[in-house]
Amino acid sequence: MTDRSSSPQRVSTRASSTPSQPARRSTRAPQSGTGGWASTGVQATSASSPAASPAKGGGAGGNGGGKGTKSKDGKGGKPEQPRWKKILKITGLTALIAFLVAVAVGAIGLMVIYSRLEVPAASDVALAQSSTVYWAGGKQEMAKVGEVDREIIDCAALPEYVPHAIVAAEDRSFYTNPGIDFTATVRALYQTVIKGNTQGGSTITQQYVERYYVGETTTDIRGKIKEALLALKVDQEQSKDEVLCNYMNTIYLGRGAYGIEAAAEAYFGKNAEDLTLSEAAMLAGIIPAPSAWDPRLDPDKAESRWNYVLDGMVEAEFISQDERDAQEFPETVDYAASDTYGGTTGYLIRAALDEAIATLDLTQEELEMGGYQVVTTFKKKDQNAVVKAVKQMPKDHADNLRVAATTVDAKTGGVTAMYGGPDYLEVQRNAVTQDIAQAGSTFKPFAMIAALSNGYSLDTQYLSNDSMTLPGFENPVRNFAGVNYGWIDMVEATQNSVNTYYVQLNEAVGPEATMNTAIKAGLPEDTVGLDANAANVLGTASPTAMQMAQAYSTMADGGLSKGTYTVQKIVGPDGEIAFKHETEAERVFSQDVIADTTYAMQQVVQGGSAYKAEELGRPIAGKTGTSNDNNSAWFAGFTPQIVGIVSMYQVGEDGSVESITPFGGYSEITGGSVPTDIWVSMMGPILDRLPVEEFPPRADVGTAVNTSPSPTATASPSPTPTQTSKPKPTKTSTPKPTETSEPVPTETTEPPVTTPTPEPTPTPTATVATGP
Repeated sequence: MTDRSSSPQRVSTRASSTPSQPARRSTRAPQSGTGGWASTGVQATSASSPAASPAKGGGAGGNGGGKGTKSKDGKGGKPEQPRWKKILKITGLTALIAFLVAVAVGAIGLMVIYSRLEVPAASDVALAQSSTVYWAGGKQEMAKVGEVDREIIDCAALPEYVPHAIVAAEDRSFYTNPGIDFTATVRALYQTVIKGNTQGGSTITQQYVERYYVGETTTDIRGKIKEALLALKVDQEQSKDEVLCNYMNTIYLGRGAYGIEAAAEAYFGKNAEDLTLSEAAMLAGIIPAPSAWDPRLDPDKAESRWNYVLDGMVEAEFISQDERDAQEFPETVDYAASDTYGGTTGYLIRAALDEAIATLDLTQEELEMGGYQVVTTFKKKDQNAVVKAVKQMPKDHADNLRVAATTVDAKTGGVTAMYGGPDYLEVQRNAVTQDIAQAGSTFKPFAMIAALSNGYSLDTQYLSNDSMTLPGFENPVRNFAGVNYGWIDMVEATQNSVNTYYVQLNEAVGPEATMNTAIKAGLPEDTVGLDANAANVLGTASPTAMQMAQAYSTMADGGLSKGTYTVQKIVGPDGEIAFKHETEAERVFSQDVIADTTYAMQQVVQGGSAYKAEELGRPIAGKTGTSNDNNSAWFAGFTPQIVGIVSMYQVGEDGSVESITPFGGYSEITGGSVPTDIWVSMMGPILDRLPVEEFPPRADVGTAVNTSPSPTATASPSPTPTQTSKPKPTKTSTPKPTETSEPVPTETTEPPVTTPTPEPTPTPTATVATGP
């Protein structure tokens, strides 16, 4: 045994077959027994040989015997493994084999798919399809949108920095990658398939394949794999220059321009071959979101992207740092939209497309170029009537006068006509859906509904003289034309738009109740100036005409609220219905409350400030309104079938509102003047096509509340003395305007008035007198 320990190396390194020198065979000897080890001439150690040295045994052997093993009792031999370890080994080995087989099969499958995959020829590429907008009913075309502005050019004529700018913007590894970015592809696959966030390929080749060979962003694993393989195939079959040129000729760059040539013309008024380095960098920078990052719309983002591209070109050594430092952000030419949007119809098209984009969650490009059919709610005859009425307005008005007019189906909320301006190409701001104007007395019905809903009746009376000092106002509240009405009820107060009556009613029911009623009817909570203060009843809030149309449609439809809309149906490029509007109405006010409300509002037409509408010969309810200093004038009227809204206002050079300059023979523009004239003119032809429908009869809800004025509510001297000692004194001036030397009612000679500003303080300090 001592001989073994003193000379192990000499024994283990010899290749001789003699028993004393077994060399390498000793490492394969059985762990127990003596067979393998005996042939070497060296005594093996076993678990059954207690005489063997536990310290040295086989473990001290040289290269021939290895280090040996220990038995279960620690004296030599390899222990037997537990059962669970054996099962684990077998399971792991099986899983590994299965994984390798799956990888092999998958690789073979991909190779088969790749070998069979054919790159579509140019004629097979899915070309963009224009979308069509239709008038109500879907039979008559209103406009075709998304017509392609594209000119294919030979990219060899372009300055080298044009394609280089594209590469720096979209794919800086373009010249070295195989057509796909494996890391980005896996990320896109995970985002699109697992998380549901649509994300396309990152390389120029992948973008090109996705948009122009696949035709859309794929959202399934199979599609993503096929897309990646097609990008590899394209990269193999087309040169980098060819891929890049095709990409530049087809990519959308905003302003309706497809391809670098059309974009150069749209943004800079020149051919692509004449683009400067700075201009090329700007165009390349906005590729990810051209409709949003157009310098006309977002100059800061456009310049940020321009810097990003130029820095990338320096990094890629396309240009020098000196060249980069010499660049200045380029000026673009004025953008003129296609004639498709010309005239008043442009506002209808834009409104319908915006609604369709939001409904289908598409981009503007995807909708306009997707081959969709958008069927609107606009009725051509209704639209013609509205446009004609506005155009027949007296011509001597100020150039900066703005008019908004719209009609809404009271039962469905569908917008049947809309005058958003004379020409969308000149003013791309819709007066009906975007411009706001102080509501004036058109807000009073909300206080009436709040009162009737809280136990008051139409017979509720207040002393309603001019220049009364009332709670919540530091200065006296005035009535239109300084009229003292004495004791009057809610019907008469509505008919003549009596400010002092409605301020007291608002105080009694609570300004917050009035505000909440307006919101329930349809005004947005964030309407400018919509607050719970004493002056809100006089119309300090500033809604859009469309928002007011929605609120008044709730009254017209007996207390059922529903949203307004412009898109009835959308048919996809496959001919299937992608969307169809279903009206969902919610009852927010009782039918009896609205019956009394519409009864009172009919009196505005039957002898009140909108008496001219009575000539249409059918039941009509409504309310006129004039705001502070005649800054706005409204008439909101309706039948049980349809609502019509007309508002006007004048915008100063600095964009602020100003008093409407009198015109058309009127000494002042109030709600009962030009707005009512336009309303009557446009609604006449529309109502002629509808059957006469009566409003529900007066329901007489609630209880009359005849309240004497509080000690602070005292009447100031009026232009004409009145008697106030009787329980119900009569007014000394008739509420219905009388004729003057002008061919208009005395309503139009209303003195200048002052109301709280659009955002009044809780305690108004101005003397208030909104007109009817």
